[in-house]
Amino acid sequence: MAAAKSNPLALICGDDDFAVKQRAKQLYQQWSAELGGMDHETIDATANNSGDALRAIGKLRESLQTLPFFGSGKVVWLRDVNFLGEERAASAAAVTETLAELADELKKFAWQNIRLLISAGKVDKRKSFYKTLDKLGTVEVFSAWSADDKDWAGQAEMAARGAFRKQQKEISEDALAELINRVGPNARQLDSEIEKLGLFTGDRKKIEFADVATICSRNKTARAFALGDALGDRDLPRLLKRLDEELWETKFDKDKSEIGLLYGLISKVRALIFLKEMLNEGWIKPTNDYNQFKSQLERVPTDQLPTDRKFNPLALNPYVLYKALSQARKYSSSELVRAMDILLRCNQRLVSSGLDEALVLQQALVQIVSPSVAA
Repeated sequence: MAAAKSNPLALICGDDDFAVKQRAKQLYQQWSAELGGMDHETIDATANNSGDALRAIGKLRESLQTLPFFGSGKVVWLRDVNFLGEERAASAAAVTETLAELADELKKFAWQNIRLLISAGKVDKRKSFYKTLDKLGTVEVFSAWSADDKDWAGQAEMAARGAFRKQQKEISEDALAELINRVGPNARQLDSEIEKLGLFTGDRKKIEFADVATICSRNKTARAFALGDALGDRDLPRLLKRLDEELWETKFDKDKSEIGLLYGLISKVRALIFLKEMLNEGWIKPTNDYNQFKSQLERVPTDQLPTDRKFNPLALNPYVLYKALSQARKYSSSELVRAMDILLRCNQRLVSSGLDEALVLQQALVQIVSPSVAA
């Protein structure tokens, strides 16, 4: 950020749309305050086709050549550019050529009291326009959190703590963990939930678990966790209710399927098996303190765990493991192995038989959870 202050040209980009917009807005306001005056200009550069892209570039060129009316400084913000990556508009020859011409103009431009801010989505770093911006100015890239990233939860926790500090509030560790678990790797929703918590708690400085449980929404990822939690808690009525809710959503959400639900349940049982083994090995001990549990995880010998993230419990969100810690005690090791066998056969039936998918899943879950088959 400090580098952006000393440079008249900045590119803020990345697939984290929320972070890009927040940072670009912050820098635009900062530059406008530093230069003063009233000549600052914002150009919307969202293009549906190559024609829109060329018009946006034309407006930018015109703005850069128009001197500040009041003789002070001028900030030009080319906002929400979507033709610097691999989009359809970006691939048009006319757009590529015009961006190359603009790059040459920027190299020769006498900046003096003009500053240019460009905010964009994903940018193709192989293209000459990006290379010119990177050489002449400051580039800040914001990558979206992904569930595939091992440290996404840590990044989300850090961002949440910073946001609460701005509100002059604190949040307990278990409340923070539950918040991250509910929101998942979604910076925009996290910001929204933090704002809701601030309004909900009013003048109270400390945010507790009950506040998060009362006011915060669960995204799709968190709702899927709820199905696994019901399985872990060995709560058959709640489990069947959650299954019905998830099956209903598969009718309207193309990203959800019965097989996807099954794989989520397999992942949950696998986590319970690993926790059971870690308890047996003495690597972790039962605790009701989330901080203490995280400290124990840091001491688990990683060289004795699978390198494949799909089979490594430490690749999971620590809070997901923490919640599973008490659940692992509700099953014996043999029951968990048997559960994996039941889910495997359930997978085979879903793929190869013409039976009703909901019925197949229900039968499998009843077999796993029912006290009548407990060892």
